[in-house]
Order: sequence, then structure tokens, then C-alpha cells
Amino acid sequence: MATAGFTLTFWAWNLISPLSGDFKARLGLSSFQESLLVAVPVLVGSLGRVPAGALTDRFGARLMFPAVSALTVVPVLLLIPARDSYGAMLAVGFLLGLGGTTFAIGIPLVNSWFPPAKRGLALGVFGMGMGGVALSGYFTPRIAEHGKNLPFWLVAAALVVYSLLAAVLVTDHPDRRVPTASLARRLGRAGRLRVTWELSALYAIGFGGIVAFGVYLPTYLKTWYAMSPTEAGAKAAGFALVTVVFRPIGGWLSDRVHPALVTAAALLSAALLAIVQAFDPPLNPLGTVALLCMAAGLGTASGSVFALVSQVTPQAQVGSVTGIVGAMGGLGGFVPPLVMGAVYSARHSYSIGFMLLSDLALAGCVYAYGRMRIPRGEG
Repeated sequence: MATAGFTLTFWAWNLISPLSGDFKARLGLSSFQESLLVAVPVLVGSLGRVPAGALTDRFGARLMFPAVSALTVVPVLLLIPARDSYGAMLAVGFLLGLGGTTFAIGIPLVNSWFPPAKRGLALGVFGMGMGGVALSGYFTPRIAEHGKNLPFWLVAAALVVYSLLAAVLVTDHPDRRVPTASLARRLGRAGRLRVTWELSALYAIGFGGIVAFGVYLPTYLKTWYAMSPTEAGAKAAGFALVTVVFRPIGGWLSDRVHPALVTAAALLSAALLAIVQAFDPPLNPLGTVALLCMAAGLGTASGSVFALVSQVTPQAQVGSVTGIVGAMGGLGGFVPPLVMGAVYSARHSYSIGFMLLSDLALAGCVYAYGRMRIPRGEG
């Protein structure tokens, strides 16, 4: 149920990106304005994970999952009247960020139901819910061909059905410890943990890279490789699908090898492949291979980082720490689309953006290997 809810709300969270080309053409947007439109839900969904995680510690996923799913219906339906105004689209995109907060609800729920030796794989399976981005990228433009408002109606209906099912079927662990401290105190306590910010930085690179490519790859493929919106959406969905498949692999490997080592190796591979893509190779086959292998590295890293969270975070603080780490990961996905759009507008090239990704991934690799290989059970 957690994975299904995560998938569906992520689809809703990413509804604007696959249709951004249409919005750009109809509203006469610049590359930067288009990038801002697809990045706003990412920003709000990322920051919203901080209170969502802390509220899940307090009230449990049994309440939070159906509530957030039901509330996400509102901005999904508001996309219909807002689609002819750029200002209205930005405002609705702000509200649509609510769908991106369910990540911080599902992690503590799943974490509580599994023993430490199996949490890496379990959290990786839950993390496959980010495949909602792939589903949205592939299906949303195709559904829109049968009616411009049809994707919004279908996703809203699915959210209503899921929220009703979640209210009945989602169950918190009976031994879940309910914190008594205030929200501000719990967030402050989580924020004082050094490991919170170390994990945040690593997750900002791994998951941030996934989110950035999820929302910006269609634009990149349409602009640089002159693809049609449908073809670009399909290619971007393939990228997202690879990240989804490799996330549980990262968790599974982390149950057997220290997750810091898995993270370092995954980020190193992403760094090397970003360098390859910076030289603008032809899409078939070299560019496709580089992008898909980069997706595998980023997906593996995002799974291994949360396996590390489950090892070094006290159980009662998992929601709060998850919220902060998840927020930083989402913020890591907010900045790159803006940078890519701004750089392309100024230089008509994406190479600088890929080289920056390479630099960050390499820095994360060195830090994970040099500083995060703590013995299991510490922290």
C-alpha cells in the first residue's frame, strides 16, 4: 500500500513536466520560465517532506497517507482551469508539491515493519514508487491525446480511490513509539544530528539527480535532439524506469555490503557517465547508453543512502530525519533544471550542466567512502 500510494502521488506530482512543451508553446514561455514551471512542484514537495515526516512520527502513516492523497486531488483538478495562465499554473504547481511529501510518510512506515537486516531491500522496494515519474512521463502525454483534461481527471479519480483504500488498509506498527515533544523540538533534535546533514548531502546528489532528470529530460531531449514531445516522454520514462529498478538493488546490496561503499561506487559511475554526456555524443547508441547507465548509478545510490538512514537513525526519529533528508534530495532536483535552462538560454549548450553533475557526484563518492563507512549500529 505504501509503494502504491507513493507511485500514485508521484505521478500527480509530475503531471506538469510531460506537458511542459505544450504549455511553453501555448503560453509563449522562455526556456527558463518552462524550467521554473516544472521545478516549482519539486521545490514545494521537497520542503513539505520536513513537516510531513515529523507529523508522521506523531500521528502515524495510517492517518497521513490517506489525508495527503485526498488533499492532492485538489491541485490536480485545479490544473484544468489554470492551464491558460502562467501565473495560475505556478500557483497550482505550488499546491501540487503536496504530492511529493508522501516519501517522508512511507519511509518510517516501512522501516518500522522490517528488521534491520532486511530494511535495505524493503526500503528499496518502497522507493520504486518514484516510478510514478516514469509512468507520468510515458502515459500523461498519450492520455492527453484523447482529451487535454483527461490525465487530470484520471489521476484525481485514482487518488480518491487510493485514499479510501489507504484509510482501511494502511496499518502502523503496534509497537510504534509516539513522540511527545513538539514538532519544532523534534525537527530541531533531528537537525542537530550530524548524520542527518551528511545523508542529506548524499541524497541530494543521488535522488536529486533522478528528480532533475525526471522533470527536465523531456525538455533536454526535445531541445537538443529535436525529438517530438511523445518520443521525448517515452525516452525520459525509460530513464526513470531504470532508476526505479536499481533503487531496490541498491538497498539489497546494502544489506550485504556497507551502504557507504555501495553509495560511493554508484556515484562514481554516475560521475564518469555525466562526463561522457557532457561531450554531446549522438543519442544512438552512445548517448542512450550513457544516460541509462547514469540512471542505474543514481538509482542505486538513492537506495543505498536510505539503507544507511535506517542503520544510523534512532527509530523514533526516522520520520523527522527522513523528512529533512528527503527534502534535501528534492531540493537537489529543484536546482539543476533551473541551471540547465539558464545555461542553455545563455550558452546554447548543456555541457556545463553535465560537468557540474559530474563534479558533485565525484565529491559525494569521495565523502561516502572516506567518512561514512562507520560500523553498523553506530549513531
